[in-house]
Amino acid sequence: MRRAIFAFLVTVVIVSVNILVFAKQDISQAKIIAYYFHGMFRCPTCSKMEKYSKEAIETNFKDALASGKLEFKVVNVEERGNEHFAQEYQLYTKSLILSLVKDGKEIKSKNLDKIWEYVRNKQRFIDYVTEEVRNLLKEVQ
Repeated sequence: MRRAIFAFLVTVVIVSVNILVFAKQDISQAKIIAYYFHGMFRCPTCSKMEKYSKEAIETNFKDALASGKLEFKVVNVEERGNEHFAQEYQLYTKSLILSLVKDGKEIKSKNLDKIWEYVRNKQRFIDYVTEEVRNLLKEVQ
């Protein structure tokens, strides 16, 4: 009887661990990274774009952030080691880039270039970023 109970408990533990491992793998297999790229010089408009981008993502995608399906990163492309981003994304100014990553490789990216157009209208800016992130998140689900 003790042997049967022990075997049952071992089986439950093994199954539980496998479920947790596979669940974690699913989360890490596909995600979106929202990069806000800037340089050393930070003008008020550029700082505002970072602030609005962060607000749009943190306010509207709490679950995706918590689950790891979405990340928000601020990157200074002029810092040593970050120069490659300027080449990879053909950056010529401050930018918000959405990167869809699957199995550790970028599948596609999108430059949200209208942030410059909408920076003087906070709600329009946030709506634009929210819509673009939501559309790309559909590919992660």
